[in-house]
Amino acid sequence: MFSVKAKLKVSEIMTVKNMSLTLRLAAIYNLLWGMIAVLYPFESFEVFRMQPPLYPQLWQCIGMIVGVYGVGYWLAANNPMVHWPIVLVGFLGKVFGPIGFATALINGELPLEFGLNIIFNDLIWLIPFLLILKSTLPGELFIRKTLLLKLYVRNFKTTSKIR
Repeated sequence: MFSVKAKLKVSEIMTVKNMSLTLRLAAIYNLLWGMIAVLYPFESFEVFRMQPPLYPQLWQCIGMIVGVYGVGYWLAANNPMVHWPIVLVGFLGKVFGPIGFATALINGELPLEFGLNIIFNDLIWLIPFLLILKSTLPGELFIRKTLLLKLYVRNFKTTSKIR
């Protein structure tokens, strides 16, 4: 018996066509999710058997933000090689969203079932967005940008404590 080890390069998986398709799908999903959150702010809470929000406008605002991300993804899909900063902003949201949910879950502020939002809003898009970023930025620049982001976050943490 023999095994064939296939090594696919990121550039073979995440072609410009696949980047555009991924971003269009993310755009459609975000636009639909945002529209539902704006038009039906209580339904998500009913599905998860949660107390409805006291200020539904805040949930509607989140829906509006998610919808605006959808517009950004649609525009980025036209030329992902140029519009990688939009993908980066989306990727960061997909990293920090689960972190925020995990914190709320640990503190008993959100039920585990609400994590379905995190799975579909963030986690399933995390790797495709990372692959797009890895494909659109030269390796050296990808590493440098990541390091600059880490330095910025570290600097922000130290300067915000001073205030």
